[in-house]
Amino acid sequence: MNNMLIAQSGGPTAAINASLSGAIQEAIRSKEIDGVYGALNGIQGVLAGTIIDLRSQFSRQEDFSILECTPAMALGSCRFRLPEEDADPALYQKIDEIFKRYQISYFFYIGGNDSMDTVDKLFRHFSRTGQDIKVIGIPKTIDNDLPGSDHSPGFGSSAKFIATAMLEIIRDCYVYDTDSVTIVEIMGRHAGWLTASAALPRTVGARAPHLIYLPEVAFDPEQFIRDVKQVQSLTRNCIVAVSEGVRLADGTFAAENFQSGVVDAFGHRYLSGVGKYLESLVREKIGCKVRSIELNVLQRCSSHLMSATDVREARKIGSYAIRFALQGHTGVMMVFERVSNRPYMVRIGCKPVSEIANREQLVPREWINKQGNDVTDEMFEYLLPLIEGEVPYPTQNGMPVHFVLNQSIVE
Repeated sequence: MNNMLIAQSGGPTAAINASLSGAIQEAIRSKEIDGVYGALNGIQGVLAGTIIDLRSQFSRQEDFSILECTPAMALGSCRFRLPEEDADPALYQKIDEIFKRYQISYFFYIGGNDSMDTVDKLFRHFSRTGQDIKVIGIPKTIDNDLPGSDHSPGFGSSAKFIATAMLEIIRDCYVYDTDSVTIVEIMGRHAGWLTASAALPRTVGARAPHLIYLPEVAFDPEQFIRDVKQVQSLTRNCIVAVSEGVRLADGTFAAENFQSGVVDAFGHRYLSGVGKYLESLVREKIGCKVRSIELNVLQRCSSHLMSATDVREARKIGSYAIRFALQGHTGVMMVFERVSNRPYMVRIGCKPVSEIANREQLVPREWINKQGNDVTDEMFEYLLPLIEGEVPYPTQNGMPVHFVLNQSIVE
């Protein structure tokens, strides 16, 4: 028997289930794959043996379409750092037992930077122990910070949501003829791709946001106040987009005093609060009407605003992961290579996961203006193709219909 196992890990996206859909469909079509299994809650589900059958759960093509319109992760997720093998050999023995029990020949892990660390460790373990198990990472992250790939599935839909939300916020801000500052806090620990997407309303005639601050450039609170005053000398409503992870010149988070300091299993601090911090700063230094808006989890779970390009590519890269595994590839992550912007074209390939795990792709400094408070035209060329197209989704009683997997464990 040659069975496959697939799992999801890290933070949710609106398009991650499209990659799952593409992988399952390709596996079902393949004559070389027998059982098609999923692990609940990532690598922790593998260790716990919470394995479900996926082949039997889709009786019609429409089921896959619904799955692709379902946000978050149908298989559930985890934030678990797999230790090095020499630090916990018993854990790897447990993984071996699970893979042997279910006769797994192919393992696919859909995730971001930290998930690729798990892919790399499993690949090295199976190689060292001489087990013929192909391991492939399927990328996803709304942060768009996976190196080696032009962009990541999930980012385009989040960028589309942020751009749309920002456009609606802009319209709301211009209702009153009053001096005001509106600060929109957007996700992004070290990479500012999501916040950069807030600039897209300008492509449809909006004049805002007037200021954009990304983590790639040191943040200066005093310069921020000067920037706001400069905008207010030209218009009564100043609209700002800011990444949650902006840092001061000394490397500390600008909103450190507004954050809990709690970290996850990978040592990442839980960030939020920069909007409130800047709101209080404007109130103190300028004294005009000011409010902050945190888009929060809506940035990653708004399937009603998915990008058709994003969903199509997410499905395709999941499908290609199966094909590449059957061709013998292992220890790699699937990637996009952009061929051209106009017309927009990408090709799908793969790169060694060791070159990707625990690394980040930041916004190029040349795509940020000299003052560090806006993006350049190159950013628009890069972003626009990724948010193109709308995805029709099924509804019932005026609400979206989501696909829920039967989580009965295979015994």
